[in-house]
Amino acid sequence: MQPLTPRELFESDRASEAFLDIPLGYCQADGTPPLKSAIAAIYKNATPENVIVTTGSSEANFIAAWHLFEKGDEIVFMTPAYAQVWGLAKTFGMKIKPLRLREELGWQFDPEDLKSLITKKTKVIQVCNPNNPTGAVMAKEQRKALLDAARDSGAWLMSDEIFVGAEREGPITESLWGQYDHTLITGGLSKAYGLNGVRIGWLAGHPETLQEIMARHDYTTLAPSTLSDRLAQLALEPRRRERILARTRAILQKNYPILRGWLEAHGSLFSHIPPTACAICYVKYKMKINSSDLAERLRKEKSVLIVPGDHFMMDGYIRIGTGPPTDYLLNGLERVDELLKELDVGKKK
Repeated sequence: MQPLTPRELFESDRASEAFLDIPLGYCQADGTPPLKSAIAAIYKNATPENVIVTTGSSEANFIAAWHLFEKGDEIVFMTPAYAQVWGLAKTFGMKIKPLRLREELGWQFDPEDLKSLITKKTKVIQVCNPNNPTGAVMAKEQRKALLDAARDSGAWLMSDEIFVGAEREGPITESLWGQYDHTLITGGLSKAYGLNGVRIGWLAGHPETLQEIMARHDYTTLAPSTLSDRLAQLALEPRRRERILARTRAILQKNYPILRGWLEAHGSLFSHIPPTACAICYVKYKMKINSSDLAERLRKEKSVLIVPGDHFMMDGYIRIGTGPPTDYLLNGLERVDELLKELDVGKKK
């Protein structure tokens, strides 16, 4: 998302003046009580004791993995998805079993696939919902199958929910919080809130588990930034939170039709499943060029950044962002067209 500015977040001179008077000392290691209370309010029946504040959701993923992952265990990993946890599982020596989202199912997984992957050695099932890169939200049937599989196996459920609140259509995605005891939720302000530079994430779970994870947090960043903690408190005040997420939805509703029109103008060259959520669109292409090579040429020759499907272990796809200002998006698409013409695969005639 196009990042918010402090001026937009403060809304008043009084708020900005109060911010300038914050002492620049250490923040509480797991986040201040006001921030933990604001995060807990997002989750049904959660309390501040159910929350650890981290420096971005990537730290939340890391310390959760450090706590749970052991060599020789198995992890069922939703793919395509943000691959940090995949990399951590490899680092810790786990066996990775991909749970593939199927394009023909609207980027949902087949419940039978999940059943076939679960064994007595399954330690963790990791999902990303709403999903990055597809923008899909897990359907009811898949949600039930996931929870049933976790309960039957006793595996831990890790749910990356960083894009909750960035729904282009439909209601805010329901968290997996509170559905199963052995669940850890990661979230943060970097995606739906447009506050990636604030670097505030969190981990939600049972207090006993979080207490053990905190010992690892002490060896990573120790504590969140004092100023970031305060900015996050402002962003999560109910009225501001509602306004910020409305801004996100408005940007996506404006920009996605522009991208869709651009894709359709190229005929059969591109195809995609419309994303329900996330400021991204996962696009399949018909060109004889590797996705990483395509992304690198766009970066070097046109100063445009896309994400290649290779990064999600799926060549033949690219991920295009829909969160910047509209003029910026249009300019970027024009530059992509320039390269497509050079590759002799321009617009549909």
